[in-house]
Amino acid sequence: MTDISYRQPVSANATEWTVLIVDDKPDNINIVRTALRFQGATVLTAAHGQEGLEILENNKPSFILLDIAMPVMDGWRMLQHLRSNPATSDIPVIALTAHVMEGDRDDFIKAGFDGHIGKPFDLFTLIPHIRESLGLPRR
Repeated sequence: MTDISYRQPVSANATEWTVLIVDDKPDNINIVRTALRFQGATVLTAAHGQEGLEILENNKPSFILLDIAMPVMDGWRMLQHLRSNPATSDIPVIALTAHVMEGDRDDFIKAGFDGHIGKPFDLFTLIPHIRESLGLPRR
């Protein structure tokens, strides 16, 4: 896990979360949105990085769950935009991706992600993995 002390703080209470999910697969969005809403979170969604950046013009989520391989703008480019913009540089970003080969997690952390959750993921451990990536108690 990366040092997220320079990131905006995230409440331990999921009912206070606003989460932006950026993924081009509607099924992935629906599953993650359902899990987060069950916890009481507010959820925003985007189908690619450019749409995600447009949503961020009027919203500042607690954190972002970001797929990597997407059309229009992939997750790597979106992360670069986020980290280079003072208005968004402190938003925690967790990679939610099928890139799960040995060493991938370390590569994502070195690139500036705050966590890495591999697809397919276990629905029952999704929220604990998010909490762990954010430095929050797993509960």
